[in-house]
Amino acid sequence: MTKTQQVRLAQRPIGLPDASTWNLVTEELPALEAGRILVRVSFISLDPAMRGWLNDVRSYLPPVGIDEVMRSLDIATVVESTHPDFAVGDAVSGTFGVTEYAISDGRGVQKVDLAAAPGPTWLGALGIPGMTAYFGLLDVGKLQAGDTVVVSAAAGAVGSVAGQIAKIKGATVIGIAGGAEKCRMLTEEFGFDAAIDYRGENVLKRLRELAPKGIDVYFDNVGGEILDAALANLRRGARIVLCGAISAYNDEQLRPGPSRYMSLLVFRASMTGFVVFDYADRYGEAAAEIAQWIAEGKLKSREHVVEGGVAKFGETLNLLFSGGNTGKLVLAV
Repeated sequence: MTKTQQVRLAQRPIGLPDASTWNLVTEELPALEAGRILVRVSFISLDPAMRGWLNDVRSYLPPVGIDEVMRSLDIATVVESTHPDFAVGDAVSGTFGVTEYAISDGRGVQKVDLAAAPGPTWLGALGIPGMTAYFGLLDVGKLQAGDTVVVSAAAGAVGSVAGQIAKIKGATVIGIAGGAEKCRMLTEEFGFDAAIDYRGENVLKRLRELAPKGIDVYFDNVGGEILDAALANLRRGARIVLCGAISAYNDEQLRPGPSRYMSLLVFRASMTGFVVFDYADRYGEAAAEIAQWIAEGKLKSREHVVEGGVAKFGETLNLLFSGGNTGKLVLAV
């Protein structure tokens, strides 16, 4: 028998999750049945979408249930197997949850090559954030060379990759982030053409200065006032990609929608939401191209890895909402 520490949902939070949201429990896993694998989790992906999974509302995935292990995508190692497709020692990616060990029937589990990239990168640029940036920008945003692209939450896991892909594809890229250091990183490390510090600058004014002819593609990760600022500065035929709205995830009441939505009519623009899971059958093509860009030095993958194991899950998750992370946030187990 294998004992594992797990983080389970104790109660649904109102506003920002806190210690009362979670229960840290020790569970004894059953003996392995035929066609199963036992994995030891090494890295846990922390994502803004996790906050939405805590709400008992209809969405693209069912909510995490009370007393269920918190859902997460992990990198793990197979330590026992009765499954024909997985051997002891295989490195894998799967939705195992916030736990030290897990049993799986292999569905949704993929082998990963840790010789090609470390575990955290498989949760970042080569994982769901990279897939989100790739398909959101190229398929939903219909990016073209010469476009002016604006990315919000540009120093985060998705935004940093989206901006770099836009540069690779020949666009002018403006990133919006919080703080001078993150803005410096966008231009000096990730190659963005310009950066706007939403904490210290007037976003609407700066967008008009930096994109005087308007925005062709706005990749939105935050919603709220920054979405309105982008809507006020569109170019004819602009495409707004709705990826997330982290500014509102912890709101206790539903906030009003965008006030400048009529810009979509004036500029014959579109605003389209998407869920990356709809592109699951094409992850391979995206991962291959992103891996090539990384190998060629065209794209940098940045991970913010926090040590401390599953017991630190709750406080580490909240770094996403305070702006305390840069790049992909990962918890090391």
